[in-house]
Amino acid sequence: MKDAAHGSLVVGVDVGGTFTDLFVLDEAAGTARVVKVPSTRGEEARGFMNGIERIGGEAEGQGGARAIATVVHGTTVGTNALLERKVARTGIITTEGFRDVLEMRRRDRPRTWGLRGTFEPVVPRDLRLEVSERVLADGTLHTPVDIAQVEAAARALLERGCEAVCVFFVNAYANSINEARAVAAVRALWPNANVTAATEVLPEIREFERCSTATLNASLQPVVGSYLTRLESDLKAHGFGGELLVVQSNGGIMSRQTACDVPVRTALSGPAAGVIACAAIGRAAGFPNLVTGDMGGTSFDVSLVARGEASLSAQTSIDFGMVVRAPMIQIETIGAGGGSIASVDAGGLLQVGPESAGSVPGPACYGRGNMRPTVTDANVLLGRIAADRPLGGGLLSRMEVGKSREAIEMHVGAPLGLDAYAAAEAILTVANAKMAGAIRLVSIERGHDPREFAYMPFGGGGALHVCAMMREVGTTTGIVPRFPGVTSAIGCVIADMRHDAVQTLNRGLAELDVDDLRARVSGMAHTCQQRLDSAGVAFEAVRENVELDMLYVGQSHTVRVEVQRNALDRATIGAAFEAAYRTAFGRALDGIPVRIMNLRYARIGVRPKFDLAVLAPKATTMPASPGTQAVFHDGQWWDAVRYARLDLPVGATVEGPAILEQADTTIWLEPGFSGRVDPLGNLLITRRTT
Repeated sequence: MKDAAHGSLVVGVDVGGTFTDLFVLDEAAGTARVVKVPSTRGEEARGFMNGIERIGGEAEGQGGARAIATVVHGTTVGTNALLERKVARTGIITTEGFRDVLEMRRRDRPRTWGLRGTFEPVVPRDLRLEVSERVLADGTLHTPVDIAQVEAAARALLERGCEAVCVFFVNAYANSINEARAVAAVRALWPNANVTAATEVLPEIREFERCSTATLNASLQPVVGSYLTRLESDLKAHGFGGELLVVQSNGGIMSRQTACDVPVRTALSGPAAGVIACAAIGRAAGFPNLVTGDMGGTSFDVSLVARGEASLSAQTSIDFGMVVRAPMIQIETIGAGGGSIASVDAGGLLQVGPESAGSVPGPACYGRGNMRPTVTDANVLLGRIAADRPLGGGLLSRMEVGKSREAIEMHVGAPLGLDAYAAAEAILTVANAKMAGAIRLVSIERGHDPREFAYMPFGGGGALHVCAMMREVGTTTGIVPRFPGVTSAIGCVIADMRHDAVQTLNRGLAELDVDDLRARVSGMAHTCQQRLDSAGVAFEAVRENVELDMLYVGQSHTVRVEVQRNALDRATIGAAFEAAYRTAFGRALDGIPVRIMNLRYARIGVRPKFDLAVLAPKATTMPASPGTQAVFHDGQWWDAVRYARLDLPVGATVEGPAILEQADTTIWLEPGFSGRVDPLGNLLITRRTT
């Protein structure tokens, strides 16, 4: 990770909607610090560089930006582009008769129980062009591709203003010869590098998932590619000569060039980095089982860590109809962030989110024109956030509590017949219920008892609701990390480099050619290792994961089966499948043939890990409290003792009600709860029994 030719600083950067967070690790000195600057919505690169320039200024004696050896970036540029439909104009060249795969999807609908709904595919029908070609499902070449048609289609898409193109042939996963020839022809005449071959992104059976993933990748290439290229250029202009790496949605990292080639793998990049950091912090603190909750300005992202490892899923939906099939950390997202707007609907019910005030104009208390109440306004009015103290990162010098009161009274209090404080508590009650529901979704509904997990909030707003989540869900321990507002940036520094590959086999276990399977694994290992090598990063070790998607004949859904590369034989694979199936469903189906659908491979370059003890408090004595703060809770006012959280020494215990403040978050410790600082600086929260 450290490059002797450059500096010793490793910087993790997470660009959020409100703040850009940076975690700076000095490997030579064994120290760490955090930097927080306001984000620049729509110009994310500017906020990124503002943070880098601040680090460079502080490190001027070490050579400014030259002191930085590695920058690891968790980006939401791709995710935001998809959610806001601000992607490049993209065309599709596909097999004759299959231009509507992207629009037909899986015959699902936006509202499960609704009779009506609308869906607009990311590529309109007039930009989805067909050509003559056909490969059969068994890989047999039936009709060679007509290259003249391909070239004509590419020219037509260019004439219609397309910046990017996806070549998707329906059975190319079984034999990519036609698709490869077509892609070569398109690349020969396309004016830029934004040409995606579906099988290069996802050589896996199921045409909709492959088409959707590849098309979204193509539509993101100009957006993410130009953003990352500009970042690298700006960094070099400031003297940076190290490596720019990017966090993937699977929690690993990749080189900038790989991110430009497959930008679809950056979806949920920032939240994934946060989960990786939580898993590492939890393991070090002795809590390998965690439920994590990332509360930012717009959303609340929940994930589960079991036995010290984040849970991965094979695919996710960024929005309705926008399916990405790639390994991703399982994250459930709801609209319950600090900027989520509270309102009373036509039926007289209080709603919170999904609409958000974001960072601009922000909550009403920001005084920037928004007059609708948000979750942050409720916390400010109730005294849980001190309005007279600066908001971290220099965004605001103070907040206007009067504007919070006006907004809450007008839009919630008056319609419900409540005074301002009762209305503010009602807003938080609804928000907490929504967040608790998301936690139950990743725990109880997946067979996990939340009482066996600790709850770790992060993001700028998570620690304000930690006690409420513990009460709602029943977790016995809450863990607030040392720097919860910059946890995702810390995860950027912790994450290993990882590359995944998949191939469809679609073969019965009884007829499996074991030698062919081993050769495929070796080929995938070689390709993934080349990607690791191209990043120019030093690793402590290299690990690999080999998995098979398997099912009984007649089923449509697979079970993921982990196997060892040195034990790839039919008997061992069969036993592993039966064990995995019993774990998932409680029984095996004797006498039914077994089929292998997909081979999955992951190669992981383990980066040197820093000792989390660098985050530990330096203080040795309990600081004096600067006073108390009036907080409205459970229908009455309390005098909450205040502390500067980062000044608390290891072993310090604080009894609620208490407010613990730091630049990146505020912790609200409710009456009946207590917090203790552990050796790594985490605040361990428990509910008092007496």
